[in-house]
Amino acid sequence: MSAPIPSSDERSGTAVPGSAPARARPRSARRRRYTFGGIAIAFLAGILFWGGFHTAVDMTNTLEFCTTCHEMRDNVYQEYKLSVHYQNPSGVRAICSDCHVPKDWSHMMARKIKASGELWGKVTGTIDTREKFEAKRLELASHEWRRLKDSNSRECRNCHTFDAMSAGLQKPEPYKKHMQAREKGETCIDCHKGVAHKLPKGWLPESPTPD
Repeated sequence: MSAPIPSSDERSGTAVPGSAPARARPRSARRRRYTFGGIAIAFLAGILFWGGFHTAVDMTNTLEFCTTCHEMRDNVYQEYKLSVHYQNPSGVRAICSDCHVPKDWSHMMARKIKASGELWGKVTGTIDTREKFEAKRLELASHEWRRLKDSNSRECRNCHTFDAMSAGLQKPEPYKKHMQAREKGETCIDCHKGVAHKLPKGWLPESPTPD
């Protein structure tokens, strides 16, 4: 019995419609479309998530958010409104996040994560009255002073630098003290504790800050 003679399509390598290779091509094209579609959807979802996350973070940096709880609104916020950071001749206002939240992403997120622990204090009511707040004021202030000291007053230096200080525009005594501080390697918080909030009762310049 003689072997079947291959067709011209088979000899040329062209797939016959309905054959296995021809059926595989549509499935392969569909897989590519699904893959590209999945990547596009994931990309768009990532943009929406990242945009929403940034919006939420930015919202927590507003003055309105910071004064949502009465512990801040009824205590330190009232003091801050009497400070030069709130109202001044130049019309430039530094809000809570300008002084208490780093600008760069990594330090800002580390600060946000650490600050989330303060929610426990809100839930347990550790400073929910004026008396409780005053009792813990030195401890709370000391934590922030230490943070600023450890970062070389990073948030202060977003606006204030020794190099930008003018002997002709500053009064002689403050300018002299600033230049002396630079020579000694001191930082803003060494001298400017209580710049926006009143100093805790019992605190003295030579007193060590509590742990």
